[in-house]
Amino acid sequence: MSSAQNTSVEKSIYGIQTGLLGVWAHNELKLTNAIALRSEIGFDAGAFSESFNEDTEFLFVLIPALTIEPRWYYNLNKRESKSYRTDGNSGNFIAIKTTYHIDMVIGSVPNHLNFISDISIVPTWGIRRNLGQHFNYEAGLGIGYGHLFEEENVYVKNTN
Repeated sequence: MSSAQNTSVEKSIYGIQTGLLGVWAHNELKLTNAIALRSEIGFDAGAFSESFNEDTEFLFVLIPALTIEPRWYYNLNKRESKSYRTDGNSGNFIAIKTTYHIDMVIGSVPNHLNFISDISIVPTWGIRRNLGQHFNYEAGLGIGYGHLFEEENVYVKNTN
């Protein structure tokens, strides 16, 4: 029972993560026994279609993203007491995910489109579970605030 009282997040973990819409490199740094600071750099993917003069074009782009996310792993002691894994910060967490998208696009984009840098702040509930020694999966859910760094919230420039 005393080991359950001393359960802690890892001192530092890092990795590469992929998802449906991007790829990222991350690091989680221990701040307290239950709080870690996750920093992340990567690319968020975007796909959309555009109709122009009766032609439809499908576009795929990558947008650089920088994220900082304090995480509170609130159930590590409970997982340890039930003999569930806690290595690699395997547990449930509450976080505040803050992401900045740079005003840069990697991919083929028509000249009349204008991508605008933005920041989002999203309170999130999530889980992380380990699969073997070197793999894990995460799932999260949240709703938050986004701000575009442009006076007009317009994505298409006037070409007239």
